[in-house]
Amino acid sequence: MSQLESSEQEQTVDSPSSEHVGAELNVPDHDRPVDDPGVEEHIPRLSDVDQAAADRAARQVMTMFALVPVTAVLFILVYYLVPRDATIDFGPMHASAMHLGLGLTLGIGVLLIGLGTQQWARQLMSNHEITEERHPSSSPDDAKTEVLQQLDVGIAESGVPRRKMLIISALGAVGILVAPALALLTDLGPVATGKYRRKAYETTLWKEGVRLVNDITYAPINVKDVVIGQLVNGAPENLQELHGTEFNNEKAKAPIVIVRMNPADIKIPADRKDWQVGGILAYSKICTHVGCPISLWEQQTHHLLCPCHQSTFDLADAGKVVFGPAARALPQLPIKVDDDGFLVARSDFTVPPGPSFFERDSRRDLGQSEEYR
Repeated sequence: MSQLESSEQEQTVDSPSSEHVGAELNVPDHDRPVDDPGVEEHIPRLSDVDQAAADRAARQVMTMFALVPVTAVLFILVYYLVPRDATIDFGPMHASAMHLGLGLTLGIGVLLIGLGTQQWARQLMSNHEITEERHPSSSPDDAKTEVLQQLDVGIAESGVPRRKMLIISALGAVGILVAPALALLTDLGPVATGKYRRKAYETTLWKEGVRLVNDITYAPINVKDVVIGQLVNGAPENLQELHGTEFNNEKAKAPIVIVRMNPADIKIPADRKDWQVGGILAYSKICTHVGCPISLWEQQTHHLLCPCHQSTFDLADAGKVVFGPAARALPQLPIKVDDDGFLVARSDFTVPPGPSFFERDSRRDLGQSEEYR
């Protein structure tokens, strides 16, 4: 017989049987590390000996469950009635009134369900101690039957069959929490029709005659104040007329960078020759990759570098991408000079600024079509 066969025989003989189902381990009392403490004397609860107390606890549970629909309705009312820009002051701090209201109503609703469940378990469900003896690890059929029987006993002891209003109120409290979720679904946003897209994110405050101003001081930018190699962060002058959410939305779409370089270095297409003034060019400040604001200016190469993912744009060559993940050139803002020597826009951007989106027609990027204006 080979050594391999001999080894297999030894393993077969020495290894435990695969059919072994285990057995209880009986340890002599003198070998136990501590004495068996046993089970403490059971002290019945008030609800176990006083039916009035049990009924009172049931009413408390149902009351908490009944208040959950109230919090759900309040959640929906807050969502639709409280202004989005309303705030509540707490001394030096302030919070959004809507966010605070939504958090309180939904949080109290969930808290009531938790407290009601705890009160149900502590006051109404079975409260006797059980000692679980060790048993073999196998699960014979009679054990499975026993589990099902215990499940039936647990359901009976939970009070559900006798107190149907408890389960009805619990299911109602949990089910009503679907209502706030449905309310949130109604605000997923309007259908992105062409008209909505133009108003929401394809057009900006820029239009013919709008002055270019410093984005910090809002001072208008004079041609003679911009020197070769300089970069100025700009914004439309009419941005100052807006407030709140509208101000933030428009400010996010309209920022620009204004640079000046030697006119001989500019290589923009022929149809853009009148989009610059004496070597001064204006481009969107929003990266076309994922929308980061960019103003890292390399004077010698005329490159603008995005700090997020290192997309690099050549501002001397129509803002084309020379490196990085951005797929489109920076939109250029056509500019001119007004009678007072200040820089003004000729029109809005000819393509939507910012990163790409599903409905965006990229064909407009190629020819800078006048039709888009």
